[in-house]
Amino acid sequence: MSGALMAGARVVGVLTFLTLLTTSVFAQNNCIDCHLTLEDEELSLPARARSDDIHAAAGISCSDCHGGDPTIPIVDGDYDPAKEPSTGFVGAPGYADVPEFCGKCHADASYMQRFNPNLSVDQLTQYWTSVHGQKLREGSRDVAQCASCHGSHGMLSPSDPRSRVYPTRVAETCAGCHADGDHMAPYGIPVDQFDLYRKSVHGLALQGGDLSAPTCNTCHGNHGATPPGLSSVSLVCGNCHAIQREFFRSSPHFEAFADIGEPECETCHGNHDVQRAEDQLLGVEVGQICGDCHFEGEEPYDVAQVMRADLEGLKSAIAAARATVEQASVAGMEVSEAELVLIDANQALVQARNAVHAVSVETLQGETESGETLAQTAREMGISALDELRHRRRGLAVSVFFILLVVAGLYFKIRQIEHGGRQGD
Repeated sequence: MSGALMAGARVVGVLTFLTLLTTSVFAQNNCIDCHLTLEDEELSLPARARSDDIHAAAGISCSDCHGGDPTIPIVDGDYDPAKEPSTGFVGAPGYADVPEFCGKCHADASYMQRFNPNLSVDQLTQYWTSVHGQKLREGSRDVAQCASCHGSHGMLSPSDPRSRVYPTRVAETCAGCHADGDHMAPYGIPVDQFDLYRKSVHGLALQGGDLSAPTCNTCHGNHGATPPGLSSVSLVCGNCHAIQREFFRSSPHFEAFADIGEPECETCHGNHDVQRAEDQLLGVEVGQICGDCHFEGEEPYDVAQVMRADLEGLKSAIAAARATVEQASVAGMEVSEAELVLIDANQALVQARNAVHAVSVETLQGETESGETLAQTAREMGISALDELRHRRRGLAVSVFFILLVVAGLYFKIRQIEHGGRQGD
């Protein structure tokens, strides 16, 4: 092919590309033009909300979901040729049809690959296994489906802080149904979970900006939302609290709770209203929970008492060591090594608090004795630093004393010389 023909082919190719691009970008969309003029808020919202819509940003048009031909001119009257069956118009899906409607794209791996290869395509399958999906198939029309949580038009990315499924807003979205007494009455489900969660250690952490803190879907799932059964609670909690779960599984509580049908973590910590686990929960003093099941004179009661005493003993040892090391530090002594040992002692305290879930004096003491040894080492290092400080001060005092003697001797010698000089005059 000659150079002229090749150049001509390139020009034709560029012109064709520009024509297609222009047609794609500036093609008439009568869906938008018409709905923007409608006074009905519900009908005009889809057109107004497209500016932020994640689907619109990906190039998905009205007709891609609803069918029809948006390029056919609008005509007067009720007849709209753009909605003829021949155009593939399907309109808005019924409430029960929404999951399959969304699943046409979101369950199609080859289609979704074009937009987000990392996006899971099993949401529809998960949904039909959930309580929401099962109830919808049974005929309920007050259970959540895709649009209930994500919305329909003006849908935002889950990573957008304005999205209804952004971590800080998930609980509020779920509460739209689950905190509504009239809505939940037919199911006999409590409606105080949202209020309890907001006051929990998890809810407060999330409100404080910790986006890794668990919210509703962290424990219950999202598309496959099914309240965890009693036997699975530790698995749910164990996703984050793995060490505590392993200690618990070695404890006498593990089989005992299973035998009487008690949930594992929930029994002591609650579920939606989980509070910060403080040391006073262990033992037999005020604030404890061991006495809810065990009573004085029983071996478990004594075990709880001994475990609490061991834990307090380690805390006291660390506090004494810290006070000594801080005293030396304030005095200007080098105690960085002792401070590192204190960090290890504190880590032993963390491990001891985890080991409490094993409900074993021997297991706990393995951690507390290690921590107490470290604390004692740090304290001895602090004492050594203070001894050195006192030694330095004594040495300084002696040095100052002799310096003063020398100065005094020089002073009197100078006076003596001066006195002798005056007598010679």
